[in-house]
Parts: sequence; C-alpha cells; structure tokens
Amino acid sequence: MNPLTFAQDLLIAQFGEFGPLLAVGFLGLVLVAVAVGLILNQPEDPLKKLQRNLTEQEKTKPQNQRLRQANRNEQLQKFANFLEPQDAEELSAMELKLQQAGYQSKDAVRLFHFAQFALGLIGLGLGLFYVHVMNADVEYSSQDMALRIIGMGGAAYFLPRYWITRRVEERKQAITRAFPDALDMMLVCVEAGQSLDQAIVRVGQELRSSYPELAEEFDVVAYEMKAGKEKDRVLRDMGTRCGVQDVSSFVTVMIQSAAFGTSIAEALRVYAGEMRDKRVMRAEEAANKLPTKMTLATMGLTVPPLLIILVGPSAQGIANLGK
Repeated sequence: MNPLTFAQDLLIAQFGEFGPLLAVGFLGLVLVAVAVGLILNQPEDPLKKLQRNLTEQEKTKPQNQRLRQANRNEQLQKFANFLEPQDAEELSAMELKLQQAGYQSKDAVRLFHFAQFALGLIGLGLGLFYVHVMNADVEYSSQDMALRIIGMGGAAYFLPRYWITRRVEERKQAITRAFPDALDMMLVCVEAGQSLDQAIVRVGQELRSSYPELAEEFDVVAYEMKAGKEKDRVLRDMGTRCGVQDVSSFVTVMIQSAAFGTSIAEALRVYAGEMRDKRVMRAEEAANKLPTKMTLATMGLTVPPLLIILVGPSAQGIANLGK
C-alpha cells in the first residue's frame, strides 16, 4: 500500500474528513516555530556587534557627554518587516492610536502586531484542543468545526484591537474629567508668577496621584520642552495625542495668546471658567438621561407584578366559573 494513502486513511479515520487538512496546518505551525527559532538563534551580525560595542563605550562616558536614546528591542527588530505596516500613513495612524491608549514605547506597534499573531495561533490551538480532545466523541459538521476552530482563532486575533479601542475611550474620558481641575491649578501657578512651562511641570507633579493619564501627558510636554522642541509644536502634539476636543481648544487658545501677545493668565482664566461650566453641563446631561434609561427597567420590574395583582383575581374567578 502507498504510504501516503495509508497516512491519509489513518488521519481520516482518526479525525474525520478534515484530518489531512489539520495535519497540514499542524505541520505548518511546527515549521513556523522552527523558522522563528532559527532566526532568533542566528549568528550576530558583525556590524550590529560593532554598534553594540560602540554603544557600550558611549555608556562609559559621563552622562552629560552622551545622548539619551531609548534602545529598541533587538528581538523584535529582526521581524520589523512582519510586525510593522509597510505603508507610512498606516504606521503613523497605528502609532497615534497606541499613543492615545497610553503606550508611548517605540516598540508599541511591533508588540501590538506580535500580540495579535501570537494570540491568533493560541486561539487556533485552543479550538483544535476543544474539538479533538475535549469533545472527541462528538461528530461535527465541516461548518461547525470551522466555526469552532477558526472562530476562536479570529476572536483571539482581534482581542488586542478591542483592548486598544477600549483603552483609548477610557483614557479620553479620564483626561476629560481631569482637565478642568488641571486648568484651575495651572491658572493659580501662572498668576503666582510662573511661566507656562513651569506651570505645566508643577501641575503634572500634583496630578500624578489623582489623574495619572493627564499627568503623563504633561510630563511628556515638559520633557519635550526641555529637549528644545518648539513650544507650539509640543502643544499641538499633546492635543493630537490626547484626542480630546477640550485639550485641542486649550492648545489653540495658548498658541493664539502667545502669537498675539495677550496675557496667558487672562486667557487661562476665561477658558478655565468655560471648562467649569462645561463640566456642570455634562453632569446635568447625565442626570437628565438617567430617567430615560430607568424607564425600561422600571416598567419591566413594576408592570408585570402590578398586572398579576390586578388581573390575577379576576382571571382566577373566571376560571372557577368555567369549572
């Protein structure tokens, strides 16, 4: 007998009509794991080794004589072509979304795509385990089997994207709640004689325990200003990273105030008053929505018992008359 035919018949008898396809998929996963292991264990490039030696020599110099640069993950660097979008516009949009979620690392995009790939493979493995181990005695149709295996893998693959989207929304809400208080504190600092840069640093320190999201953004602004970046550009980048309309409006007010030479304290006082009014309006809006949201719950919990109390005795009397 032909060995290939014998192996195919054995797989079909063991796993059903999808046995050969599952064997090919498992073999592909093994080959991918072997390829990843070979790439990770390949000899170090002499050029990279020289660069690493130069970097170590730079670290031995005094701190004020070397540049502070965050090193990127060398293991992820080997898979940069697979873990980063090749389109510059798509890469920039992904970096912005991760920054809005609070992930400021240079390797954030690569880690995100690696998490998607790894979770997708884990989901496929769990689907195979569920179908062929936990429910080995159950006969599944081809559609049900594909739904349980591929569906679980797809759900695991899109889990990081769902997590990032949720993190972005939660972070925007946290920044929106914290911004009026931050403006009040910044106004106090500016009226006390501090510059806008000093006020941002001080407010960032004060907000670190209560509003860490906004404090992190203020820290980034402070570091970029210390590095010599233009103030207008730094403020615009903060508005883009936060993705909150209130912060973008504040950035516009500060840039226009500096451009036209008006008082920053006066602009802050007016804008802080508007933010306080806006916070009160948001609270009133949430309070006005509450009765509408409670209507269905109130009807579902009160109307059925009320109908039983009112209609129940009459229904019982009619039933007794029928007897």
